[in-house]
Amino acid sequence: MARVEVDRDRCEGHGRCEMSAPEIYRLDDDGELEILLSEVGPDQRPGAEAGVLACPVAALRLSP
Repeated sequence: MARVEVDRDRCEGHGRCEMSAPEIYRLDDDGELEILLSEVGPDQRPGAEAGVLACPVAALRLSP
């Protein structure tokens, strides 16, 4: 299992992570990021990684 983490001070709510993996990331009505799956297994890891890479402000991290 890997852990998805967000740096709330850096997150600007671009939504690129949500577009990459809506099963893991979601912006709420106020534009705040919600992590739907904070712990991801091997099946969800590619989506979690895609969201991390899509973030233009490097606010997401995936910890082993």
